[in-house]
Parts: sequence; C-alpha cells; structure tokens
Amino acid sequence: MPENQEILRLVESIHREKEVSRETVFVALESALTSACKKRPGGSSDNEVVVHIDRETGEIIAMDGDARIPMAELGRIAAQTAKQVLIQRIREAERDIIFAEYEQKVGDMVTGNVQRYDKGGLIVNLGKVEGILPRQEQIFNENYSPGERIRAIITEVRKRGNKVIIALSRTSTKLVTGLFELEVPEIGDRIIEIKDIVREPGVRTKIAVHSVDSKVDCVGACVGVRGNRIRNIVNELNGERIDIIVWSPIEENYIVNAMSPSEVIGVELDRDEGRARVIVREDQLSLAIGKKGQNVRLAAKLTNLHIDIITEAQLSEERTKFKEEMLQLPQMDDELYDRFLFNGIESVYDIVDSDIEELCEIRGVDEDLAQQLIASSEEVIAAGEMEQEEQQERS
Repeated sequence: MPENQEILRLVESIHREKEVSRETVFVALESALTSACKKRPGGSSDNEVVVHIDRETGEIIAMDGDARIPMAELGRIAAQTAKQVLIQRIREAERDIIFAEYEQKVGDMVTGNVQRYDKGGLIVNLGKVEGILPRQEQIFNENYSPGERIRAIITEVRKRGNKVIIALSRTSTKLVTGLFELEVPEIGDRIIEIKDIVREPGVRTKIAVHSVDSKVDCVGACVGVRGNRIRNIVNELNGERIDIIVWSPIEENYIVNAMSPSEVIGVELDRDEGRARVIVREDQLSLAIGKKGQNVRLAAKLTNLHIDIITEAQLSEERTKFKEEMLQLPQMDDELYDRFLFNGIESVYDIVDSDIEELCEIRGVDEDLAQQLIASSEEVIAAGEMEQEEQQERS
C-alpha cells in the first residue's frame, strides 16, 4: 500500500537524519497518531484508543475500544496534533541520545569552535550540540573571536526542556592533564604517570610526574625534543607557565622538587603538624617565593603541607639565638647542649614540648634537673613573648 510505504520511508528518513533508532521513531509515530485519534471529529478523549504500526509493512491499526478507526477520519486539527506530538517526541529522543553520549564524557577534554559570547558566557559549537563556558570557568586573560578553535573540559551535562546543557571549563586542572595526555604518548601508554597537579589558571601550573620505566626520563619526555611538546601545551594555554617536576615517595625529596626552579639547601619536615621549612640561599629567596607568592603557594598545594621559607643567614641567626637561650638554663653548658642537639632538642620550645622521661634519657639529666629545665624554659619563652609585645607597642 502506498500509504504504508510512505510511513516506512518517513521512519527511515527520520532515523537517518536525526540518528534516532527506528523503534524510537515508530513509538513516537504511534504516540502522535494516538493523540490525533483522540482529536478526530466525534472522537473520545478516554484512554481506550490504541495505535499500532506494523514494523514490516507499515500498516497502521488504530482501535477505539473494539472499533477500528479509519485513518481517513482524521481531520486537519487531528493531523496538526499528530505533527506536533511527533516533533516533540523526536526532539525528546534526540535530547536523550545526546545526553547519554555526553554524560559519559564528563571530565573529558573536547574541542569545539567559538560561536559567540552570551551574557559573559562563551557559546561553543561541539558539533551535535552547543557547550557553555561560563565566565567563572574562563581564564581571565583569554579572549576569543567567533570561529576560533577552543579546547575545554566537560564539567556537567544536564537536561533542560528539549535541550541538553553542556557546561565547560578552561580553569580545571583536567584541561592540563588532557593536554599532556594528548601531547605525550608515554602518558597514554602508562609509561609515565601524572601523580599530582595544581594550578592557578592563566598564570602557573605545577605538575608532578613519575616514570614507571627507569630508562625513561619523565621530565624530558614531557618537554619533548627541543621543547616541542611543552611548547604546544603552553601555546594552548596562552602562555601559562608550567613547572614539570619529578614525583618522589620520599617527602623531603618531593618538597625539594616541588620548590623548582629554586635551589633548596635543606628541608625540615614536621609530619605531625603538616609543616615543612625550606632552607634556601639568600639569592634564591625571591625565586623560591615566586611572583606574588605563586611558587611556594603551589608547592604547598602540591605537597599538601604548610611551607615556610628561611634563608641560611636567618637559620644561622635563629640557631644562635636558640643556643643562647638554652645556655641560660640551669647546669646547661656546651657539652650538655651538644647532647640535647644529638637527641633532637634544639630550643627551649623543644624542652617544654618534651616529657620528663624523655629528658631523663639524656646523659647527665635526672628528674629534678628535667623539671628545672622545663620550668626555666617556660620562663625564657614568657620573657621573649613579653619583649615582642613591648616592641610591637613601641612600633
């Protein structure tokens, strides 16, 4: 039958054009025709109307209870209703397909073309659908013109009516990770692992990498021959500075690497307090801190520690002061002081934090002396705090 063949051609056409499954189109047509039958002249609006389309022949069977409804009875209004319902169902099907496809891509990097700015947000054409790059997810020093290529991370996919809203980000650390995976094949092959990454978008990123194969230089592989790999990544990020450092399971070594490009002389780590003190030469101090504190701030985030920076001269002055304070204590002389240093007690603060039993383990210290040392150390600390308060008042 010509009409039946027309139905099959319509289903095939929508299937190919909209990339919606044939079954989905058939169900949409049945729903549309059901609505049309209820709107036919003299028809009822109850739920007894059932429409079935034969998937092989295209024959339409419409039933109102036990009575068959001739398709010729459908008037103009019914036909218009069928068209509206069909369009609605197809749009919903398209939306669901796109949503299912992009929902799996949350966290992935995608490439699109800039279309326009809309209320501060950037509309990006991703092919089948548009993405939105909100103002807060844009890098502050970037500007785009219509037609420009852009890469971003999908952060969220949600439905809004018949549309799929895809939220994008250029500030996510995953964007840098995605670019490294794109430019450095060894990462995709899992020869090199990205262990940690922290970022101040548009300014600076620190990325810690580790080579599974000891023969592969992880930093060299990320930089590339003559710096071609890292140059491509930096260009994609419009000049954002990237520090590639070697990850280490030894915390002290990791801290030293994280402070790159400054040279670190030593590290004092307090694991209980989650703090580290980094010792540098005087000429390395500004480099260690970085512009507006960027270097030390990112290093602290990378290692998950509070990092203080001190120069050799400051450390020497501090140790001299600590020694002078300890030599004020009862029975404390250079020899006993050296024994305290050997046991990791470098200042009156360390003495106050120690138990009597700990102090008694030091040769030459009994319980009475230990109690005196703790009491005297508390007095020295109190006097020092009072002196600081007086200096602050005078200033």
